[in-house]
Amino acid sequence: MKKRIIFALAISGLCLSVSAQKVQFTEFDLDNGLHVILHQDKTAPVVAVSVMYHVGSKDEDTTRTGFAHFFEHLLFEGSKNIKKGEFMKLVSSNGGQNNANTSQDRTFYYEVFPSNQLELGLWLESERMLHPVINEQGVKTQNEVVKEEKRLRIDNSPYGKFTEKIFSHLFDGHPYRWQPIGSLAHLDAARLDEFIAFNKKYYVPNNAVLTIAGDIDVEKTRGLVKAYFAEVAKGKDVVRKDYKLPEITKEIIDTAYDANIQIPAIFAAYRVPGMKSRESKVLGMISSILSAGGSSRLSTKMVDEKKTALQVAAFNYSLEDYGAYITLALPNKNTPLNDLLKDIDEEVLRLQTELISESDYKKLQNQFENSYVSANSRMLGVAENLANGYTFHNKDTNDINEELNVIKSITREEIRDVAKKYLNKNQRVVLYYLPKK
Repeated sequence: MKKRIIFALAISGLCLSVSAQKVQFTEFDLDNGLHVILHQDKTAPVVAVSVMYHVGSKDEDTTRTGFAHFFEHLLFEGSKNIKKGEFMKLVSSNGGQNNANTSQDRTFYYEVFPSNQLELGLWLESERMLHPVINEQGVKTQNEVVKEEKRLRIDNSPYGKFTEKIFSHLFDGHPYRWQPIGSLAHLDAARLDEFIAFNKKYYVPNNAVLTIAGDIDVEKTRGLVKAYFAEVAKGKDVVRKDYKLPEITKEIIDTAYDANIQIPAIFAAYRVPGMKSRESKVLGMISSILSAGGSSRLSTKMVDEKKTALQVAAFNYSLEDYGAYITLALPNKNTPLNDLLKDIDEEVLRLQTELISESDYKKLQNQFENSYVSANSRMLGVAENLANGYTFHNKDTNDINEELNVIKSITREEIRDVAKKYLNKNQRVVLYYLPKK
């Protein structure tokens, strides 16, 4: 369990939204501001319908954290035309799958259907946007759901609170300092009119991207989108605060205790540029060099050769405003945590002072190209990546087709220079994560 959780986090940092082959798409805006992206792919009779709302935990009030994640759940409660508990049943009974997820920056809802159920998917998402039912009963129900999720995923999960601890230091002064699940006390204290106001402010067409990918007729789908979404009223423009954090110039050291673990861990985290930055892509490549696969530098050195670590990883947690570059290790045979940190630091220093070999550079390029092909092998992946481009890359939906070229243009010298610029001891948070006795 412990290894699996850490490994999944590490891998997630390497998933970048590009494809080796050009993704064709059509995009347009409705009068209410809803941005629509259509991608036709008739290789399988499947269609993904998704809506990305540009709202996450960073948009919350400091005394009402957890609202965005709460709405991820709340907007499945039903609508004026969908009875409570019927949303999921309508999807599954028509051969579909659906879910949603929330980050610090956005909330993403989706359905994947046989392509003959496209219209059902559009109706469900239009109902979510047009006629949500937000009442005391629904709020109470979902509050209990969120409490159980927090107990399962964070409170009772091994290493479940390391991001919370690291981010509180790394992003002090920015809403990233709290996690998307937020404070249960804040949710308990919130009034119904506060939930209604949050919905009215953020879950509006002009703060959303509707993406449809799969076996569709583009012109027919364009007409269906207008039929289902044109009547949704436009909301007020969302105005976001621009945060500029002071640089971290001195190493921050902290300790956390976790009753759910028996094996300690050590983390070293650095604040780095956000996902729009070319440097963020370079950091993704650095992660791959250090810890992607059994032949990576940290795994080879610490797991295979020295056998001092059970698990070691490095990943770039990329967000809209900033990112967190995190390295971590779990000891083998009671190896001191400081010895593990020393070994990680040595490999970082090596990247800062030596160019990677031409053969390693070629291998790295191939790894990323393969990842990009895989990222867009499913229609849901294509839909999300298209929406990400528009939402987070200055309304450039074609980012999905441009990113691989950017990656290919990154030089060995850039890899060295970015490591030297951001991964320094005086710029980081070191967290000793220990069993609670």
